[in-house]
This record gives sequence, structure tokens and C-alpha cells, in this order.
Amino acid sequence: MIPDWLEPIRQGAESITVHDLTRFMPPEGSDPRRGAVLMLFGEDEHGPELLLTERSHTMRSHPGQVSFPGGGIDPGETAYDAALREAWEETGLNPDGVELFAELPELWLPPSNYAVTPILGWWAEPSPVTTHSIEEVHAIHRVPISDLVEPTHRINVRHPGSGWLGPGFLIGENRDVILWGFTAGIISRLFDHVGWTKEWDTDRVHDIPDYMLVGQPQPTTPPPNTRFQEGPGR
Repeated sequence: MIPDWLEPIRQGAESITVHDLTRFMPPEGSDPRRGAVLMLFGEDEHGPELLLTERSHTMRSHPGQVSFPGGGIDPGETAYDAALREAWEETGLNPDGVELFAELPELWLPPSNYAVTPILGWWAEPSPVTTHSIEEVHAIHRVPISDLVEPTHRINVRHPGSGWLGPGFLIGENRDVILWGFTAGIISRLFDHVGWTKEWDTDRVHDIPDYMLVGQPQPTTPPPNTRFQEGPGR
């Protein structure tokens, strides 16, 4: 059973549509690769939190980017299976302590032709998590929800080459880690949808750090209704 504070997220997941999150739908005949990510909510002495991973800074694609645990769905797996398996592989998360309670609409990411299903979970029985796969994961971030809704931690993120602009968050103990792209878009739009977002200064813009741009194709400047375009961080 999920806690009362998480009930708006459960209800929001039932009512939110793909169009609330993105303007992109898989074109007919596109045959996208399918993946899943785990949006895991927990609670500790600091209050409600969200589990995120920071990718290795030496990876050839998306180095240093912050994302939900997740990856491709293997043959015979459901999106739920894949989300839990990937979380275990990346962080050592014990899936037995996780209650999966909802899913968001499948989201298509044009640059990578991935169709990704975000799976929502409640960390009912917390287990130790760490950089279980050091080749993939640089750090684990258990980010308080209060930090994600704090207006001074909200930014817009700009691609220095193309001018692409999207929502972002400053996380980490020193607020020096930038959460942006696909993951930030889901958090931002879902929190908007359930009324958790507080008014913030949308004129605050940070460029994506150079180390995060290695091996990444430049996104084009999106039309006004575009939500986010970054790949799933896999």
C-alpha cells in the first residue's frame, strides 16, 4: 500500500496522457525499440524522495547524465520486469521491496527510436543501493521531493550548439549536478499535472556542461509544444 502523500501521483498517472508529456508519437511502421525506466519513490528521515542514477562520466554516450534506472526490454519480459531488472543491475536494488503501482504512457524518443514506458514504484522496504555497475553508474542520487519542487533549484537547460531548451533541476549536495532531458521532462510534466510544481524563475538558463555532450547528437530546436527529445540514457 502506498502512503497518502503518493496518492496524487497514482491518480495523476491514471489521468495523464501522452500528449501531456510529449508531442511525439511513434510513426506508423517505425518499429521502435522498446524500453522501460523505474520511477521509484521512497521515504527516509528527510521525507519523500526519488531514486536517480548518474551515468558514468567515461561512457561513450550520454556521459554524466542523470536518469531513472532502466533500459531495453528483453524478449519475454514485460515493462515491469525490465524496469526492476535494470534497477537491480545498475544499483543493486532489491526488487522484493518495491511495490509497482502505476505506469505512464509509452513515450517515443525520435533520436534513438526508443519507445519507453515509465514504471512507477513505491520503495516499501528500502534496501542498500550503490554503484552496482561502475562501468555504467557514477553515482546514486536519492533526491528529496522537497528539493525537486524548490523554486531555487529549477532551471531551464540549453544545448550550447543548437539552442535547444528544456526543463531542468539542480541536484546533489552542492546543487552542482544538472538533471535535464528525458528524465527532467517526465518529472517536470508529472509534477505540473498533479499540482506539486511551485512558481519558479523560468528565465534561469544553464548550458549543458561539455562533458555531457560527448557522443551525443545535437537536438534540433523544438517547436513550441515539444516537451523533451533526449534519448533514454541507455
